[in-house]
Amino acid sequence: MSFLYLVPTPIGNLGDITLRALEILKSCDLILAEDTRTTGVLLKHYAIEKKMYSHHAFNERHTTPEIIRMLQQGKTICLVSDAGTPSVSDPGFYLVRECIRNKIDVQCLPGASAFLIALVNSGLPSDRFCFEGFLPHKKGRQTALKALADEKRTMIFYESPHRLVKTLKDFAAIFGSERNASVSRELTKKFEETQRGTLLELISRFQFKTVKGEVVIVVEGRG
Repeated sequence: MSFLYLVPTPIGNLGDITLRALEILKSCDLILAEDTRTTGVLLKHYAIEKKMYSHHAFNERHTTPEIIRMLQQGKTICLVSDAGTPSVSDPGFYLVRECIRNKIDVQCLPGASAFLIALVNSGLPSDRFCFEGFLPHKKGRQTALKALADEKRTMIFYESPHRLVKTLKDFAAIFGSERNASVSRELTKKFEETQRGTLLELISRFQFKTVKGEVVIVVEGRG
């Protein structure tokens, strides 16, 4: 019986992969990787030798028909992203949808997710939250932010390090400078850091600081 497995991979520390994920990666017929070089490092670390195909946001519509064909022939295929759970701000949704349309079994394994770690680390309410991923850089950015102005749930965003301060300033302008928030970066890595405070305080801390690594921003909902 064929399966498409969505396999979460570590977001930093290679030791965070699950035993079941390793078992599935070792036993599958092939692995779809967002970047075969990045996934290759993980596979080499665990002495897994497996055929990899490149499957990412720029080619997924072209490669999906062939992947569906292989699944229909009985292949077991794993989909991984560079880090974390596939389809969460990474490729995966389109392939999963096409598998479901073709009555192919899909299973997602539990595993690493940067936004959940950042949410729990933030100290902000985690019972109800909304994940917004990356905001638009230009067109639609202000519209997206204004739509969240009255959001009462805790909000979670991904951001690149060079846009961190600009985004914090945008948040302060829309949500208010005294809104509580946290900034997490380099999660699970040696230099992991989480800074907490008001948006104004966070702007002050990061304004003249060189920031490296992907960033997760968690913002308190409107009270």
